[in-house]
Amino acid sequence: MTMSARRQAPAVARNRGPILDVLRDALPVSGRVLEVASGTGEHAVHFAAAFPDLIWQPSDPDPDARASIAAWREEAGLNNLLPPVALDASSPQWPVSDTEAVVCINMIHISPWEATEGLMAGAARVLDSGRPLILYGPFRREGLPLEPSNAAFDADLRQRDPRWGLRTVESVRVCAFDQGLAFDKLVEMPANNLMLVFRKA
Repeated sequence: MTMSARRQAPAVARNRGPILDVLRDALPVSGRVLEVASGTGEHAVHFAAAFPDLIWQPSDPDPDARASIAAWREEAGLNNLLPPVALDASSPQWPVSDTEAVVCINMIHISPWEATEGLMAGAARVLDSGRPLILYGPFRREGLPLEPSNAAFDADLRQRDPRWGLRTVESVRVCAFDQGLAFDKLVEMPANNLMLVFRKA
């Protein structure tokens, strides 16, 4: 694998620290963490390094993204970072049958709603009772005005694909509840993002 396969997302350098702070409280001490829609792979490397007692399983449906993840993994040389697997969140068949936690960063708004429904159903299949599903990204909140930066981002997403766009926290909570995932907490994050933590009932 050549290093030229590595992709970089500028937002990662800004958000990985705050996300890590929440993960420290939400993740189990040991076991496997499935990251859905790992993208470039930069988060996977950062979090695997920060949690040496956890086995980090990155995934992505896009072959180019998996090549980037593999390149970052090769450079990092972390024993607890597994090779990326092909996983489509909306699919009823996932390549992982059980895990101690599921993490999904910046996917829900850049995918059709069916991907969120599939994420909730998949997390419910692979998690045992009490284990977390942890989401990060921009969301809407009912009764609150959308921040100007998020409003512009939402409009851009919908122009690119009408199936995309910022979801409401409330609709995501209902979707999770329907699959037996109980809402645990909401954490305010920098740059008008949120983290939502659910746990398998």
